[in-house]
Amino acid sequence: MAFVDQAQVELKAGKGGDGIVSFRHEKFVAMGGPFGGDGGHGGSIILKVDEGLRTLMDFRYNRHFKAQAGGNGGTKGMTGASADDRIIKVPEGTLVYDADTGELLGDLLENGQTLVVAKGGRGGRGNIRFATPANPAPEISENGEPGQVRNIRMELRVLADVGLVGFPSAGKSTLLSVVSNAKPKIGAYHFTTIDPNIGLVRLADGRDFVMADLPGLIEGASQGVGLGFEFLRHVERTRLILHLVDMSGIEGNDPYEQYRKILTELKEYDPTLLERPQIVVATKMDMPDAADLLATFKKQVQADSGLPAVPEIVPISAIQQNGVNQLMILTANTLETAPVPESYHLEPETTAEKIYKFKEEKPEFKVEWVADENTWLISGQAVEKLFAMTNMQREATIMRFARKLRHMGVDERLKEAGAKNGDDVRINNSDFVFEFSE
Repeated sequence: MAFVDQAQVELKAGKGGDGIVSFRHEKFVAMGGPFGGDGGHGGSIILKVDEGLRTLMDFRYNRHFKAQAGGNGGTKGMTGASADDRIIKVPEGTLVYDADTGELLGDLLENGQTLVVAKGGRGGRGNIRFATPANPAPEISENGEPGQVRNIRMELRVLADVGLVGFPSAGKSTLLSVVSNAKPKIGAYHFTTIDPNIGLVRLADGRDFVMADLPGLIEGASQGVGLGFEFLRHVERTRLILHLVDMSGIEGNDPYEQYRKILTELKEYDPTLLERPQIVVATKMDMPDAADLLATFKKQVQADSGLPAVPEIVPISAIQQNGVNQLMILTANTLETAPVPESYHLEPETTAEKIYKFKEEKPEFKVEWVADENTWLISGQAVEKLFAMTNMQREATIMRFARKLRHMGVDERLKEAGAKNGDDVRINNSDFVFEFSE
């Protein structure tokens, strides 16, 4: 299955059910009064973490999700049925952003964790809710509230305790296949691994940890060269880095030069990555020149004053499995004291302090003249929502709609813009047109 770590989808939560106008008609019951029930709530769209998923592949071809609408109200004051929520499963480590604003909506890390990303609309009120002493038999009801429509962008960052980094063909996939249950593709050429592979490592003493074989880095990755950010995104959440350095000397590669290039790319992408615990793994020690190259490499590392600290260097041969068990024990020991990085869990931005001041709320709307239609156009979330929840089949609700528009300041704004008696006015995203009257 292909590994997909980014996806953008469109969500549409369910509309609330409509309230109804109904009156009680029973024998021997005089003046029965209003009896119309409320509509049910529309279904919300909820993301839920499933530990069995490892990719966002399901969203490659399915980019539109819709929840069901609530049921309409009934007579005898009965409320309509609320729709079931739409549950969408995502893998652990999924970051969720609003695609239009860039706002972080949530960071889904634990199995079973949920996040409401599109809220269903509330049910409209039936006429039983509008009865007052002044109007004991109202012919007023509401349509259901529209469900939230939202575009979200999901980004998967692999959750692993240990991340294997290094140049292509440094032996990362081979090491993972030897120490875990993972079966990564292995080949004698660069960029065998283009997607992260994950395996569970179990030690004889009962300890275990998750290891990720991350795609090989090249120079310029922090500027997006090669796999670039596709790789670096996944190293952010690892608690321990195993930096694999090829000691075979094949193709004239200098181990120290490759080691420093990888550190540079990590630093330029996120300087805090170099603060993580790191073990340098000298690989392919079964090759003829490996011992001499390792001795030179150790001297160069110890003499390097630009390093945050002199790392521990562990020589191994994954093919012959020499030194591998000792490396895994050292890895498990290091993990026991390794801190959880700050970037492991991202929280939506919130302000620490809030100052509450009285501010008269005025619904935001826009009035503009559309010359092609010879019509005034009113647009704005509050106005459009009010229209959507108004039952235009009844005169009483239309009059209520007109009063609310006047209260919101629409009439005044139209007058200021130059509207005259008899001018047509249209509500945005609808065919509803009425005449302006002062």
